[in-house]
Amino acid sequence: MLAACSDDGGGADSGGRTTLSYGMWDPAQVPGMEQVIAAFQQEHPDIRVRIELTPWASYWTTLKTSMRGGTAPDVFWMNAVNFQLYAAHDVLEPLSEHIARDRTPVDRHPEQLVRLYSYDGTQYGLPKDFDTIGLWYNKALFDKAGIKYPDTSWTLDDLRDAAAELTNPRERVHGFCSEMHRQIVLYPAIHAAGGHVLRDGKSGFGDERTVEGLRFLTDMIDRGWSPPQSAMVENIGRVRFWSEKTAMVNDLSAMAGQMYAVPALKDHAGVTVLPKGREHTTVIHGLANVISAKSDKKAAAWKFVHFMAGRRAAEIQAKSGVTISSHEGTQDAWLKSMPEFDLQHFIDMEKYGVPYPSSKNTAVWENLQYPLLGAAFSGKGGIEGAARTLGEQMDRALKEERKA
Repeated sequence: MLAACSDDGGGADSGGRTTLSYGMWDPAQVPGMEQVIAAFQQEHPDIRVRIELTPWASYWTTLKTSMRGGTAPDVFWMNAVNFQLYAAHDVLEPLSEHIARDRTPVDRHPEQLVRLYSYDGTQYGLPKDFDTIGLWYNKALFDKAGIKYPDTSWTLDDLRDAAAELTNPRERVHGFCSEMHRQIVLYPAIHAAGGHVLRDGKSGFGDERTVEGLRFLTDMIDRGWSPPQSAMVENIGRVRFWSEKTAMVNDLSAMAGQMYAVPALKDHAGVTVLPKGREHTTVIHGLANVISAKSDKKAAAWKFVHFMAGRRAAEIQAKSGVTISSHEGTQDAWLKSMPEFDLQHFIDMEKYGVPYPSSKNTAVWENLQYPLLGAAFSGKGGIEGAARTLGEQMDRALKEERKA
């Protein structure tokens, strides 16, 4: 646990101030959140906020346990994968009436993110940041192969052709990583092909265009232009890119800071929008701040969440350089924090970003993907049959979800 101010617990300290607990999982964002909290406390000297940092690996398990025990943080981070499950079980405080009363600027945040945190017509979360996916590339490897750098005109055909030319078996360099990563590789490829993951409560994995998107990825593996998934269990695509063994990878805007921290990449890495297939698209996701329905300090918690949805908090967060603030017009500080990279591409893609697919029990059907698609992504099976089997099993899981 990291304390943003002091380690005092309880509802009110000796000075009569309310102390809120704030649950989050990313240590890289703690310094920025501490600055946001300091600004909030200047406006609300009767409220103190204490950060409770829980590692990602245990965040959701710890949160469920604390919910059952009545010790959950007053305010905490929520993602799209888990949101509907929590909202459906009445453990999140409804925010719609608060928003209307205090005129919280939800219209200054991307509409698709705001919708992600609405359930049955009620808003339960307010976005704090967003991620899009871009194509990162190694300029030195492109120069060595005599290939022009990727740009906004690129199509998936250009990506495939470049991957073939950039692959160098003698130096164990691959042109691209067709990694089994939902958010940064699988879902963008599916949507680029005009397919879908989830629509109207039904799976899209049996759709011909969804299969087309997945086939684009497995074809790279079959031709040797991407390492197979079995080779990326320990050395994931991102690590391969850092070690300059992969010329191109898809990755999050939130990873820009880590790219920037690698001396070689800071010098010769570039990023652009994802190449166009049938559609020009990316996947957009972002975290939201929510309030525990069991908190006994809801009035103070709302003041904090309302503040974090405003411009001042967003500008402070942007200056930290870790993630893109979701409040419109506050991203300049983030862009300027890493001038060597053309980060504007991540913001430009927001207008055609597809929200991360989710349902009440997202994890149930997402956990089917890796075992069912794994053989095809390791060069040992056809993707068509695997995708259709996944679609059938996902539909069964979604049917059970609707019964619950």
